Amino acid sequence: MWQMMDLLYAHKKDMVAPEDALPGRAATPYPLAREHAVLGTDMLGPDAPQEARPWPAGTEEIILAGGCFWGIERIAWETEGVHTTSAGYAGGYTPHPTYEEVFSARTGHAEAVRVIYRGGEATLRALLTQFWQQHDPTTANRQGNDVGTEYRSAVYWTSPSQGEIVRSSARSYQQALDDAGRGTITTELTPLAEAGDGVYYTAEPAHQQYLAKNPGGYCNHGFNGVACSL
Repeated sequence: MWQMMDLLYAHKKDMVAPEDALPGRAATPYPLAREHAVLGTDMLGPDAPQEARPWPAGTEEIILAGGCFWGIERIAWETEGVHTTSAGYAGGYTPHPTYEEVFSARTGHAEAVRVIYRGGEATLRALLTQFWQQHDPTTANRQGNDVGTEYRSAVYWTSPSQGEIVRSSARSYQQALDDAGRGTITTELTPLAEAGDGVYYTAEPAHQQYLAKNPGGYCNHGFNGVACSL
């Protein structure tokens, strides 16, 4: 099955060049949801086009991508210490993309989840433990039958201290993969500011907390068979 999907969507596995990306637009072309359907917190923070609000004091921001953002977001909001999450797009070149544009693999974006959390290093390590274990970080630009650069594995951090923890976690998890006879991590590890245009774009309201609103909805995430406590 994977070979068939790879063949069918082979054109989507090559990262679009910045000059070839879709042009995008100057503003978000759809309304944005503000309230998190599970946590009841503000998802937009300072990015809201109107009534921008700062994130709560003591919180930090990190972006996680590992295939379809529906499953990654649920993993994040279930982690203790998480203040809010949202599904969105990061690491690409097209300003204010739509879901359809991202799915075409012509924007350069990954389906991503913004996580605002408190608790510092302890919460980040808990998030990363679940992130590594709940998807396959060894399959480049693919998660199962989902094929394309938009489904790539990535972690985009917003502070140097986060970057050190993320890189350390990747080394630890690679050792666990090696011990289990598994492959090599292909996850993109970089500061958000250096990923594409450096901007996280919140996705359409229908994608926010999708698996809470649709408990039987599609989810391609679960324990990948290799445990590693960080």
